[in-house]
Amino acid sequence: MSSPVDRILIFDTTLRDGEQSPGATLTVEEKLSIARALARLGVDIIEAGFPFASPGDFEAVQKIAQTVGTENGPVICGLARATQKDIKAAAEALKPAAKHRIHTFLATSDIHLEHKLKKTRAEVLAIVPEMVGYAKSLVDDIEFSPEDAGRSDPEFLYQVLEVAIAAGATTINIPDTVGYTTPAEYGALIKGFADIVPNTDQAIISVHGHIDLGLAVANFLEAVKNGARQLECTINGIGERAGNAALEELVMALHVRRSYFNPFLGRPADSTEPLTNIDTKHIYATSRLVSELTGMMVQPNKAIVGANAFAHESGIHQDGVLKNKLTYEIMDAESIGLTNNQIVLGKLSGRNAFGTRLKELGFDLSDTELNNAFIRFKEVADKRKEITDWDLEAIVNDEIRQPPELFRLERVQVSCGEPSVPTATLTIRTPIGGEETTVAIGTGPVDAAYKAINQIVQLPNELLEYSVTSVTEGIDALGKVSVRLRHNGVIYTGYAANTDVIVASARAYLGALNRLYAALEKSREHPPVVASL
Repeated sequence: MSSPVDRILIFDTTLRDGEQSPGATLTVEEKLSIARALARLGVDIIEAGFPFASPGDFEAVQKIAQTVGTENGPVICGLARATQKDIKAAAEALKPAAKHRIHTFLATSDIHLEHKLKKTRAEVLAIVPEMVGYAKSLVDDIEFSPEDAGRSDPEFLYQVLEVAIAAGATTINIPDTVGYTTPAEYGALIKGFADIVPNTDQAIISVHGHIDLGLAVANFLEAVKNGARQLECTINGIGERAGNAALEELVMALHVRRSYFNPFLGRPADSTEPLTNIDTKHIYATSRLVSELTGMMVQPNKAIVGANAFAHESGIHQDGVLKNKLTYEIMDAESIGLTNNQIVLGKLSGRNAFGTRLKELGFDLSDTELNNAFIRFKEVADKRKEITDWDLEAIVNDEIRQPPELFRLERVQVSCGEPSVPTATLTIRTPIGGEETTVAIGTGPVDAAYKAINQIVQLPNELLEYSVTSVTEGIDALGKVSVRLRHNGVIYTGYAANTDVIVASARAYLGALNRLYAALEKSREHPPVVASL
């Protein structure tokens, strides 16, 4: 059985597969923010994107390679189909990174060969070594994935993997592309590869899976028992369709059940050596960052990072936890960075204290961004007595991490009540620099505001979701608004936070429309290429 490493490598694909979640489109700057957070978290490999897909993806991968791909940082990886154009683009984008990897893939299941690729098994067996060899001529670190391995004929699959390794692949990923397999099946597939393919010892075995049946994490843990040493996952489990295996669940499962998994890595059961390189105390902050920037809220009952993950409602449970946390908690909330011991800032806090706390929270802002965020902080602090860490995160994300304000909200005023008709008056600065003011009525103040915005922006869309949550407790809490809308089958998200929910609502909607407007402008110049895996 192959075991080139003595721990589990964490391959994060939040910025690639995660971004393929409907509505999770990120700007280059947002991708950089997440990449920096992933580096702090301690992931081994960051799959930064699909460089050939679009100029925006190429730029994002290149900038991440430049800023995060340092000598002591993670390996920066780029995805490429098994074509020379894709592979060349990936190699070019990755050049600035100290450690880089090309991840190329080609489907091996009969259903993909017949209906998608229109190729025979023999053709695939010829393409794989040629393209892996080409990638190898450009960079040393090559990963190959047989797409839809979970539904591939094992005998043919192993043939493909053998020639991929012979051609220079240093990591072999076996993806359950559609979340089809069960743990026993997936474990057997990994074991078969490790036992049958003669040159397996020359490559690291990796796994990638989706949660269409809710089994990805269980599949991965079974794969570890059978020789897998790299896990491909995303923060909060975001990704295509139902999503990917969640990084936080995998890491904490290996952490909490270390004594169980240690022997599978050739360690004594009682070894205290970590099974991964992840600094678990950064898990919660990274989860919140990804949630904020993608607009994909974490469900309250989500394992590890959900709001209820460490909550106890039952009297019996509460009594037990008060006596000893171990009665009902198998992990410490502080182990993932969740603590109630927050530094509280107020209106008298200075710029230095503000900036220091943001650095402690993982924000890396330029002087201009810090100044803008500090101005916003003072505005909120004048309205609220205390500003918590959660408030700070909301303020910074709202002020700094918005998409380019092509349409900018200048003024909004609403009137409503009984028996008056809800009316909104808005002024918006347009991309060409002028200001437009309009008035609209609606069924409520938010509806009126959105109708007024639509009169000016004029981008047809379907509003799918509008949600309001409070960042912290209290009547003066920041209201955080998330919006999801759809245009031509593509979902766009927007978010904003403000003590005035109407203002937050208008800004969130405009944020989503700005993403839509920018995407339409880009698509006119460069039609996107869609990946899978």
